[in-house]
Amino acid sequence: MKKDLNLITTEIIERKIYLIRGVKVMLDSDIAKLYRVPTKVFNQSVKRNKKRFPRDFMFRLTLQEFKNFRLQFARTNLRSQIVTSSYGGRRYLPLAFTEQGVAMLSSVLNSERAVQVNIAIVRAFVRLRELMATHKELAGKIIDLEKKYGKHDKEIQLIFQAIKQLIDPPVPEIPKEKLGFEYRGKK
Repeated sequence: MKKDLNLITTEIIERKIYLIRGVKVMLDSDIAKLYRVPTKVFNQSVKRNKKRFPRDFMFRLTLQEFKNFRLQFARTNLRSQIVTSSYGGRRYLPLAFTEQGVAMLSSVLNSERAVQVNIAIVRAFVRLRELMATHKELAGKIIDLEKKYGKHDKEIQLIFQAIKQLIDPPVPEIPKEKLGFEYRGKK
């Protein structure tokens, strides 16, 4: 059992942390998978302890946020009619847990696996925060260098632009799908 718990790496968890509403969060389904419990069971435990999860610890995605998320990551299957799930999919929009919400989960779920998963998740959030701080520090240093040497040569300017693109690459636009259908018959 101990070996099984060690398979949860920080890298695996970091891939499940998303930026939604400007906040780093993990979705209920991803956390449930890490705990190895069905999402429904996980959400029932959270619902029973609703007082422990204020809005800055946990929030439910809006339909638009979920559609945008699904377009970006295409991992979860949710019917557009959320009322029924005859095929076994989700009925409700996902819950998003902030770092504080994930920490609070440790007081709700007390299994050995839950404790180990929570420790790993908190470490992943801390590591991301450290990386972001380093990223900002590096960006500041590049701006300082650009101010100092950027006016000397166009080639140096190109180098600075290339470095900036590596640090903060442009986000590709997601192509919009056509809605409806085309009639291909004769008029």
